[in-house]
Amino acid sequence: MVPTPTPPSTTPVRGCRSPEFTTSEPDGGWSDGGYYVHNNMWNTDEAGPETLRACAYDNWYVDSSQPDSTSVKTYPNVHKDINDLNGKPFNDYSVIRSTFAGRGPGVGIYDVAYDLWLNGVGDGAGVSELMVWTENLKQQPSGDKLATYTAGGFTYDVWADDGYVAFVSRSTQYSGSIDLKAMIAWAIGKGLIPPNPTVNQIGYGIEFCSTGGGKARFTLTDFSVTMS
Repeated sequence: MVPTPTPPSTTPVRGCRSPEFTTSEPDGGWSDGGYYVHNNMWNTDEAGPETLRACAYDNWYVDSSQPDSTSVKTYPNVHKDINDLNGKPFNDYSVIRSTFAGRGPGVGIYDVAYDLWLNGVGDGAGVSELMVWTENLKQQPSGDKLATYTAGGFTYDVWADDGYVAFVSRSTQYSGSIDLKAMIAWAIGKGLIPPNPTVNQIGYGIEFCSTGGGKARFTLTDFSVTMS
């Protein structure tokens, strides 16, 4: 039986009414509580305007206006950097778990997703990227669909490309808790990620491709990472 997703609330449990931080800069960001909230308009050649307003690392929203095309323009997110991005070996951890609550606008083309960087961050030899998509509207990951993965009552289609793995939830998850260690271990067991990679960064946010011709809002009301 597929779990019923928590419906979007018309009145959010938390609201960011008096932001501590606001930015419209492509690389604008704010450190808070051991996390970094990042506007991350990385595809500046194609991206339209975007403004992020944050009350805390786990309570912020972003208004974005992106043109009608299928390429990813921005990834506003909150992330935890491990050992100043130098990372720690995966096998050093018995727990890597995260809580989340985020809701996309329901228009345009986007995915709400975790983004984990292993053996480095960004482009580079040997670097792996593992994503977990909790909400998806008309977007498709890179590579090919190879398998399915089931945990916590949810089933994910697993897509992979060279150095890239995406777990795409078949049903929308607006909030919850995810065992990231188990997902990384599964990907290692399938040969999609090298054994015992360093865990360098764990983030959660929205990949905007299009906002349907107008302004659209993503709201985040919970995020945490537990590693031990």
